[in-house]
Parts: sequence; structure tokens; C-alpha cells
Amino acid sequence: MAVPTSTIRPAIRCLRNPARRGPSPLPSTHSFTTTTQRKDEALETTSTPSPLPPTLDPNTVSTPLEERQLLRTGVHPIGSRRRRAAILSSDNVPFEQMPYQCFQEARAVLAEDRSRKLVEIAEMRKRIVFWQNVHPSDLGGEYAKKGKLVRMQKYLEELKILADVNDPVIKKRFEDGVGDMNRPIYRYLADRKWREYKRKLLMQRISQMHIVPDVLPHLDPTAEVSLGFGRRNVQPGEFVDSRVSEIPARLKVQVFDKGERLVSIAVVDPDVPDEARDSFGSRCHFLAVNVPLSPTDTSIPLSRLKLEEHVVHHWLPPYAQKGAPYHRLAVFVIQQDDAGRGASLDVKALRESSEYKRDGFKVRKFVDQKPLKPIGMHLFRSKWDEGTDGVVTRAGIEGMNIEFTRKKPEKLPYKKKDGARYR
Repeated sequence: MAVPTSTIRPAIRCLRNPARRGPSPLPSTHSFTTTTQRKDEALETTSTPSPLPPTLDPNTVSTPLEERQLLRTGVHPIGSRRRRAAILSSDNVPFEQMPYQCFQEARAVLAEDRSRKLVEIAEMRKRIVFWQNVHPSDLGGEYAKKGKLVRMQKYLEELKILADVNDPVIKKRFEDGVGDMNRPIYRYLADRKWREYKRKLLMQRISQMHIVPDVLPHLDPTAEVSLGFGRRNVQPGEFVDSRVSEIPARLKVQVFDKGERLVSIAVVDPDVPDEARDSFGSRCHFLAVNVPLSPTDTSIPLSRLKLEEHVVHHWLPPYAQKGAPYHRLAVFVIQQDDAGRGASLDVKALRESSEYKRDGFKVRKFVDQKPLKPIGMHLFRSKWDEGTDGVVTRAGIEGMNIEFTRKKPEKLPYKKKDGARYR
């Protein structure tokens, strides 16, 4: 009887390729070790130093563990994790030398357009210098000359932005977070990104929680304000635990116009219950003046401000009595001079003034009586929780033995209808 060919061929393959028969046997020269030798080997293994971890590059870290190790050193990863993983596995070609014909031709067109914009910028600067030396009477007065120079300066700033707004290298550096905020183009891109979402969210919270007109009659934020306590970042209108807000907040204020200025920072609670008037009052939880601010110097930790030069009222932890509605805490950043020259305020006079005491503090009055202009704000909410008693005890706050309860409405007297009309 003939054997089928299909059953013979696999057997022939196994005979021709002995490596596929199964796992290779152990070498015959294997020697057994004693317990003493194992201990010696273990001692040798533990005595050898472990290799040092490789240098962490913020451009190429691509795992969560490496990102945490890099953040512990104080350096933030650049770009997204997907982008960093792609750079790690690529040939590390510079971005401006990417070997794509369409990309390089587009960059040549943008470079030609930029050269034309630079010529226009140089001509506009010469025109500004010329009109600055012209007598005001030749232009219809000092007011007309000033208006003309302001318009020309504004057009010059627009040309600076148009020269670089389409440059892919500029956009890449901005998205990586390494742009120089001293340059107008990076301030323009940051302002546009802030207005796309974050400013709209802030204006929505201001409208929902009636910050306008309860605290200020009008508010047009022009600076981005970020707030946090320790490592926790707070979103606008978020509830913050009293134990978290016990420490002074840290602010990051990003302005989008050039130059350094002085600002005041006020943290106000407009929801303080007033039992005598059956209404609500306001209280200042923090007030500091003459704080320097610029597009590159954005961090303002309230705990590090100097008491003699800046702080009028030190940080008071936000709190709310049991049974009372939540409290709104509004954080205002107020520019002390509308022209940006930075007129300083007298800290000692503000401390001694009876108009700016902690209880009954009014931001509206503070802004109106001084040449001040609010440029940014943030807000969060606080309510009574299980940690409030400990917070107020450590802060030495009195009057927390009160619990607010809702008053039940009185029932209307029952009026019995005349039953004769139903007969």
C-alpha cells in the first residue's frame, strides 16, 4: 500500500532541519554548584554598582516614568509624548531641513514675503522718526500729532507680526513652549490661543457667578491669570477644600503687551453673611501692591512677596460658616497705571487707611479712588467642609460657632370658604 506524499514531506522537513524538532538539550558540560559558591556569587552581584540612568532629554522622553523623573529635576517635557517618541526613533533631522520639496518651496515663498515685510518695517521706522521731529502746529496741534504717531506705531507692530506669523519654525517653537515672549509674534500667538478657549471659559464663569456687577461694574480681561495651591491647579469657579486653600495661592499672570509694569493683587470674598442687616458684605483675604510684572516674569507666589514693600493684608484662609451658601473668592490683578509707567502706591498709608480695612473692603472703591485698571482675574469657590474647623482654629478666626439654618416660611392662615354657595 502506497503512503501518501503529504504525510511524508513534513517528516522529511523535520529530519532535514533538526532545530525544529524541539528545544535544544542542555550542554553536557553543565556543572553543579555548591551553596558556598552561590553565596559568593550573590555577594559579588550586590557589590557591583548599578549603572547610572541615561541622561533624560526633554525632547525624547516618551514614557510616563521618564516624564516623572524629568519633572522631579524641574524640567518639563517639550511637546506631546507622540512627538517625542517620533523624534527618538527618527534620524534627528532638523525641522527646517525636512526633505520634502513642497515644504522647502513653501519656506522659500515665506522667506521672500518676510524680506518684503522687513523693508516695510525699516521704512515705517524712518517715517516715525521723521514725524516725531515735525512741529505740532504743522499737523493741526499736539493732539493730532500724537494720534498720528500712535496709528503709525500700531501699524509697525502689525508689520512685525505679519513678518513671522506664517513661519513654521516660529509655530513649532511656540507649540513646544520655548518661544521668547519678548518678541511680538510669540505674544500675539499666546494671546490668540488664550482667547480661543480659556478667556471664553473665564467670561462664562464671571457671568454665571455674577462677579459683574456684584464686585465690579465692568471687566474686560486682557491678561491670562492661572491660580494654584501647591501642586494643584484650580480651574475658574472650582470648589477648593479649605485645607488646600489654607496656604497662600500662587499666581501665573501672562500679559501680552511689552514692557514692565506694577500691579496690585486683591483676593476678595463678596459673600460674607451680615446678620444685622440680613444681607451680605465683603472681606479682603489678601492685598498686595507694587508687584512687578512683565511678559517674561510671570510667576507671583503670594507667600514670597515682601511684607514691607508689597503686602497690605496678609493671606487669610477662605472659610464659610456651616449652613451658609458657598463663598465666591475673586482674585483680581489690577494695573496701577493705565499708561504702563507703573505709579507706585504707599503701602503704609493703605494699611493705616480706614477705607481699605480687611472687613468691608470694596474693590470698586479701591479701583475708582486710585488710577487703577483691572487687567485679569480668577475665581474659585469655598464652602464649609470637615476641615474648616481646624483651619479657622489655626488661623485664630473667631465667630465660627454659628450655624445658619433656613427659616421656615410662615403658613398663611386658613380661610374657610363659605359653604352656602356650594349648596
